[in-house]
Order: sequence, then C-alpha cells, then structure tokens
Amino acid sequence: MEPIKSFGQLTAHLKSLNRRKRIAVVCANDPNTEYAIARALEEGIAEFLMVGNSAILEKYSTLKRYPQFVQALHVDDPDEAARQAVRIVREGGADILMKGIINTDNLLHAILDKEHGLLPKGKVLTHLAVMQIPTYHKLLFFSDAAVIPRPTLQQRIEMIWYAIRTCRSFGIERPRIALIHCTEKVSAKFPHSLDYVNIVELAEAGEFGDVIIDGPLDVKTACEKTSGDIKGIVSPIDGEADVLIFPNIESGNAFYKAVSLFSHADMAGLLQGPVCPVVLPSRSDSGLSKYYSMAMACLTC
Repeated sequence: MEPIKSFGQLTAHLKSLNRRKRIAVVCANDPNTEYAIARALEEGIAEFLMVGNSAILEKYSTLKRYPQFVQALHVDDPDEAARQAVRIVREGGADILMKGIINTDNLLHAILDKEHGLLPKGKVLTHLAVMQIPTYHKLLFFSDAAVIPRPTLQQRIEMIWYAIRTCRSFGIERPRIALIHCTEKVSAKFPHSLDYVNIVELAEAGEFGDVIIDGPLDVKTACEKTSGDIKGIVSPIDGEADVLIFPNIESGNAFYKAVSLFSHADMAGLLQGPVCPVVLPSRSDSGLSKYYSMAMACLTC
C-alpha cells in the first residue's frame, strides 16, 4: 500500500475498498455533523445509527436519500443516548462511536464507565490528530492536544504506540516520530526532556519495531531540514516528521488551534485507547473536519 499523503487520497482509498463501516452517532443535531454524515453516505464509506432524537431524520433531508444506510434509535435523554450507543458498540452493533451535540464530559462518562464502558482496563485514553497543511508535503500526525494534561513516561510510550499503528494504517511503514520541545537540549528543568532520552533509547533498542524516533526537537527542525542544517543539528528525522509528540496539552492544543486558524489546515482526530475509534470533534469543528475524522476512523478500525 502506498502511503496516504492527503485527505483526498484517504477518501479515494476508502472508496476503493467498497465497504461501509457502521457508525453510532450520539445526538447528531447540528448542520456540521449532518454535512459529515451526508458526505460519508455519498462517498460510500459508512452507514449510520443515529442515537438520540429521531426527528433528525425529518429535519435533515439529505439523510432521507439513503434509507438503507441510516437508522435511528430514539432516546430523549442525552446521557441515556450515550449509554445506549456505548452498549451497541460493546455488543458489536457498530464499529465506530461519534459525538454529535452532546457535552464531551457526558459522552466520556459513558465511555469510561468501568463496568459498561469502552476503555479496557490498563489502556491509556489519549487523542491523536492528523492535519493536512498546505505548506507540508504529507499528512502530519500529532498527540496529545485534547486529553492528557501532562503525560507520564508510560502514557507517552502508549501515545507513541497508537501513533505507530495509525501511521501503518495510512501505509507509512517506517514512521518518523519527533519528540517536541522548545529546544533541542535536554534539561532537568523540563522533566519531559529526560523522558525523551529514555524513549529514544527504547527505540534504538528496537522496542517500537521499525520506526525512527528522535528528540528533543522543535517543530521547525522536525519538519524542515533546512532549519536543522542551519542549527547544525543532525537527526534521523531529517526534517521529515510524520508524527509530533507534544510535551503537554497546552503546547499540543495551541499548535492545533494556531495551524488550523492561520494555515487553514484541514484536520481530523480520534480518541485512542477505547475498543473502537471514537470521533470526538469540538463543537467548533467544521463539517469537513468531522468528515475527515470519520474517514480516519473508517481506515483504522
């Protein structure tokens, strides 16, 4: 499989598979979610179970064009809708879970329920995003911009594993993973940079398989060879990062918002760790971003 380097290629690849993944959507009562669902139906990559107010099927006429691929389970209460959608996934009735207009905390409460939720014991819940930046020549993955405030060493290792598996789903056989910092220097003043040393040593010992991991690096040296050359930095990433692992949620989220706003990057993202991909968009995410997140989920499950 050739590496998928754009969202257009992602859609084309999914269409070539000629299969529809089943997505349970909780409280899909907004126009951007409707756009994403309609686009996925038109592209032939998904079918849907709408869990919440079934009046949505009357409200959004585009969904009526595909009656064989859209079903509804009427549930008045959003919390109960979340629990029902999680139950359906657990019982094999859906491949993917997606948030509509429901508070994130309410949906996470159902996902993280120790007895009836979707996160296996011992797994780490984190977020992995991917963006298509007009000035970068391939898709760029990054983590964590949404869930873990200050990752521990073990959480960071799990984040890397999730990123590796997702990259391989995208046809990237030897992903280049950059451990991001504000400088290329290791310092006890920044404990995460000490973790980076441990992670690089694990990678060099073969712990992560066929992968290139290096850091600390700043974003420019990770993604632009010229910047590294000017600074005299020799790194196996060589300005060709596939994945950026951020030190904390503040830096990851600031990167996410800044690049999407000022560079007009297209974006997708998923929760990692649950038994199925979870599409957890922000309320401000565009319909296109929600569609690309669905597509990412369809590829990785």
